[in-house]
Amino acid sequence: MSRSATATIHLDALRANLARVRMLAEGAKVMAVVKADAYGHGLERCARALAGADAFGVASIADGLRLRAAGHRQRIVVLSGPDAASDLAEMRRLQLEAVVHHESQLAMLEAEQGGDPLKVWLNLDTGMHRLGFPPGRAHAMRARLAALPAVDKAIVLMTHFASSDEFDNDFTARQTECFRNATQDIPGERALSNSAGLLGWPQARENWVRIGGLLYGLSVATGKTGADFGFAPAMTLTTRLVAVNHIARGERVGYGATWECPEDMRIGVAAIGYGDGYPRSAPSGTPVRVGDAPVAVIGRVSMDLLTLDLRQAPNARVGDEVVLWGPQLPVEVIAQHANTISYELTCGVTRRVLFAEDGG
Repeated sequence: MSRSATATIHLDALRANLARVRMLAEGAKVMAVVKADAYGHGLERCARALAGADAFGVASIADGLRLRAAGHRQRIVVLSGPDAASDLAEMRRLQLEAVVHHESQLAMLEAEQGGDPLKVWLNLDTGMHRLGFPPGRAHAMRARLAALPAVDKAIVLMTHFASSDEFDNDFTARQTECFRNATQDIPGERALSNSAGLLGWPQARENWVRIGGLLYGLSVATGKTGADFGFAPAMTLTTRLVAVNHIARGERVGYGATWECPEDMRIGVAAIGYGDGYPRSAPSGTPVRVGDAPVAVIGRVSMDLLTLDLRQAPNARVGDEVVLWGPQLPVEVIAQHANTISYELTCGVTRRVLFAEDGG
């Protein structure tokens, strides 16, 4: 059986989402975060659509290399910085910028004998407790970096919000206050807000916003979709029906025989499964669309196939399109059923899925 699962990437949606981010950012520079292969949407194609961003944020030097090879000349920031001293030469060669968040990275820079000035972002840990220097060391760390001839003096100060998607939680306000108290006498641009920070915490926009999920039309708030905030989904995941079977009342469907037919009914089989990135944790009742009809998953998701209740799609036939998520069926809804987040679903689409583009 040939695989028919296709992820269509809507380039116009990416461009429109970037334009909306700029409107909300009210003059702040925009870093388009394209790590994890642009949240599963494809690094090069998304960078092409997001070429109007002021910078790209990546997780690795390898991603920076791919962007430079594709001809992008924007600023590119490696969000976790160098892992080894040898990374510094490659970052300079590619004109990448480094986030410095740990004493070991500072020691690498201090051990250098020379080199063109490297642009650096100094990360302060105001409450995430993942990466970053304690706020009380901000002045000392910034001074040590500024004293190095191989570091550009225009050091950007940044932090990362832990709970900015909880708009009624004051922890983000406390992080913002902590950051400002620690950096009030330090020169340089500031970068605080992620996607949720842009939406819920306008007082924290500063000079830069670092935007990931919203660019792909993905929600950053529980119970909301990207469309609820005016953003368009950038991926539609589809496949085809490969079988329509008539199953008798009382018969069971799928591995483990977990779903029993309540009546004589038609069951659809779609050519997609967890081998393609559709979540195995999606339970019976998870919504799917066959053509224009809303249907539901029944039984367990298997590696290659998905079984569907076709009672609401009486005209469904083999070969009909099946939509797993997209503009008419938000990926956030699927994620909620599967007890995960939309980011994991789009990032999890596997290489056996065919990728297509629309929107030029």
